[in-house]
Amino acid sequence: MLVKTFCAAVNGLEVTTVTVEVSMARGVQFHLTGLADTAVRESYDRIKAALTNNGFKMPAMDITANLSPADIKKEGSSYDLPLAIAILAASTKLENTRLARFMMVGELGLDGRLLPVRGALPIAIRARAEHFEGLIVPMQNVREAAVVNNINIYGMETLSDVVNFFNGDTSYQPTVIDTRREFYEQQNQYELDFSDVRGQESVKRALEVAAAGGHNLIMIGPPGSGKSMLAKRLPSILPPLSLAESLETTQIHSVAGKLNRDTSLISQRPFRAPHHTISQVALVGGGNNPQPGEISLAHNGVLFLDEMPELSRSVLEVLRQPLEDRIITISRAKYNVEYPCSFMLVASMNPCPCGYYGDPTHHCVCTPGQIQRYMNKISGPLLDRIDIHCEIQAVPFAQLSQMQPGEPSAAIRERVIAARKIQEERFKPFKGIHSNAMMTERMLHEFAEPDAASLDMLRMAMEKLKLSARAYSRILKVARTIADLAGSEKVESMHIAEAIGYRNLDRGDWAERGI
Repeated sequence: MLVKTFCAAVNGLEVTTVTVEVSMARGVQFHLTGLADTAVRESYDRIKAALTNNGFKMPAMDITANLSPADIKKEGSSYDLPLAIAILAASTKLENTRLARFMMVGELGLDGRLLPVRGALPIAIRARAEHFEGLIVPMQNVREAAVVNNINIYGMETLSDVVNFFNGDTSYQPTVIDTRREFYEQQNQYELDFSDVRGQESVKRALEVAAAGGHNLIMIGPPGSGKSMLAKRLPSILPPLSLAESLETTQIHSVAGKLNRDTSLISQRPFRAPHHTISQVALVGGGNNPQPGEISLAHNGVLFLDEMPELSRSVLEVLRQPLEDRIITISRAKYNVEYPCSFMLVASMNPCPCGYYGDPTHHCVCTPGQIQRYMNKISGPLLDRIDIHCEIQAVPFAQLSQMQPGEPSAAIRERVIAARKIQEERFKPFKGIHSNAMMTERMLHEFAEPDAASLDMLRMAMEKLKLSARAYSRILKVARTIADLAGSEKVESMHIAEAIGYRNLDRGDWAERGI
């Protein structure tokens, strides 16, 4: 007897519907075809134990199972459930009249429990696109998949539950989630706030400009000056995620298996802070079984690289192309996947190996050569791609103990949102452009052209600091954002002056002076 069930294969963010075909004949062997990896081939043993422990028996027949299309690699344990159901239906232990109307995924424990799988959200989106009546997933994945409307999502605990569902022995209700209500309720729940930060007004201003235009930023200062503290509070002043951005971000985390089991949609912008020992593959993605890297997990959010020069030079250099293109294509001999990676890069670093170069309260023990070698760990092309260079000093205790709480994140966020709305209106005709940081060279001439006085100032800065053409573009983009925060239609000289002030590391004498 031939029986078909349906599941899905996830490759990057692309999902392909997979048809599980099971045919039985006389014999005692089990054959699995369809380019299955080790985890899929091992499913026979899990299925056999699960059937036995749930009151069923593995048929004493020659079983041939095919995963179609056969030219797409099948990875992971999510094929256990559709294979087990197809075997039961082929052995007439289960009604097969409704199998064609449902897609199902799930790993089987030896006791028959359904265990969670990766990629439930993009699989649910694919099931709806293929016009399936419903999708059956493990209970731990049900909230994630139920985000998708116009399809019934059933969360099941055990294999027996799925058998009873198809046999009609038990009535099950689909899971329904008020996605919009949950999404908007959780958007403004931040544990960290800028009101906790005393002093550092110039750095807060730089972070506000970076948030308003989506600009990359690096902070340079001694240990204990508050670099990490400020960076961790950046998401609290970023504009809230839209539903479309949230869905895209949630899909990436779903595929990576990083989604909390009680989460339906990610409602706050991601903040990823990998350790400086991270590898190239962990940062950009890939591996034997391709997975999104940290830059994709930070999509629509912030990637924070603390102590940036401590990262391997080769790891830092792989950031150059994703920072420009906002998408990463990973090509290997056996696969080719593409992940989005539109993120804000926020980095921090000490000014020298000992950390106290230019600090008035500590003596620096580093030689100029050591400082220069330390700074050279970050290449010029990578620094060019960082729009804002911000110097930071530790706040003295006398001032720290007397200062009032700082401006709350909510107030800063209002100004950031107002500036972003200006940019949204400006870039409406341009697909895929949402902020000033994304502007092309042609857009710079149209929207950020400086006046004559500003152009003279910019020319002097370019000649004195020996800035690259890319740095020139970055200054204009930052100036456009500063003008938007000020509500100015034109980019004026004061906006250009502030933007030039954010290119500190471009100064050739940086390592030869005090901060």
